[in-house]
Amino acid sequence: MTTWEALAVLAAGLGAGTINTIVGSGTLITFPVLLAVGLPPVTANVSNTLGLVPGSLSGAFGYRRELTGQRPRILLFGTAALLGGAAGAVLLIALPSRAFDTIVPVLVGIALVLVVAQPRLAAALRARRARTGTAPRRHGGPVLFTGLLLASVYGGYFGAAQGVLYLSMAGLVLDESLQRLNALKNVLTLLVNGVAAVLFLFVAHFDWTAVALLATGSALGGRIGATLGRRLPPTALRTVIVLVGVVAIVQLVR
Repeated sequence: MTTWEALAVLAAGLGAGTINTIVGSGTLITFPVLLAVGLPPVTANVSNTLGLVPGSLSGAFGYRRELTGQRPRILLFGTAALLGGAAGAVLLIALPSRAFDTIVPVLVGIALVLVVAQPRLAAALRARRARTGTAPRRHGGPVLFTGLLLASVYGGYFGAAQGVLYLSMAGLVLDESLQRLNALKNVLTLLVNGVAAVLFLFVAHFDWTAVALLATGSALGGRIGATLGRRLPPTALRTVIVLVGVVAIVQLVR
């Protein structure tokens, strides 16, 4: 890897760490750069997962204030993240990517619709509960758990736009601010990337130079993303999510 290529990978890690903390989809920055510097696709994917773990940790730490009171939720959904992330990592090693390549743009598109419609849908759900006298399930029930589990499988496999999937599902059924949901998303992403990275260390090929450069850049980017993301009002944050999601769909279907 030349000096310019190393700087490009480092800059990609910085950008990915920043955007991952705010919304997700940083892989859409790093993965093409890793391919451009000559890494084979699977090696690039594995190196990318390993290199972005420090960024996920940095971003989750930056959002620690918004995690207050969410420990039971983290323990519950963290189980889904760990199981799904491990399953996705195994699928990456064992299976071709055609099935995921086909379904993921559709999933991201649906997630974006939910993100845009989330305020109205949540208000409609609250009104319906008021009419029927029912209380919302504290942690969203089995449907949300299953949805987050499946999103985590995808995250362990590739991960681009997994944050959009998390935010759209959690925002629909949980009565929380978007910033607190974003903090939860950062923890789940950390767990998915972390468990996948542990498996990859033992069974997959990766490039240590690329991993080190991505790790350095993403760790700094995670802190930047936490600072910027926490200052965005809900409407602005939702706009960023939609814009990033649209870019993700365009990249995934090319």
